[in-house]
Amino acid sequence: MYPERGIKQQIGAGLPIALFIITVLALIVTSMAQQQESAGASVSQQILSQRAFYAAESGAQVAVTEALSGSSCGSVSSSVNFSSGGLSNCSADITCTSVQADIDGSPAPETVFTLLSNGQCGTGPEAASRTIEVRVR
Repeated sequence: MYPERGIKQQIGAGLPIALFIITVLALIVTSMAQQQESAGASVSQQILSQRAFYAAESGAQVAVTEALSGSSCGSVSSSVNFSSGGLSNCSADITCTSVQADIDGSPAPETVFTLLSNGQCGTGPEAASRTIEVRVR
């Protein structure tokens, strides 16, 4: 029926097409892996930044409690280190300053505290830092 062809007469594009497809698929897989790694690092940094925000907020709450307890802070700096829970290995540096201010309607000047809390989590290039400022009278 069909005449047999010799090896020299057989031509085809199967092998070059297969190599091309394998190369393209390898490039796609490599780029997807790099994108996944980048997304993972981004999420990790975002979580660390959120933890730093909560460390700063917790430090501000500690400073508000101390300021409203009757102690004058003047120009006091302190530090809070967190060792358990979601804020482990985080810290908050707190700076407190106070001024006497005339508030409308008050008979005497009132003390206004300005509390600055800087929360830090992580070390090295993966470190995150967030700052919160609170005013209390």
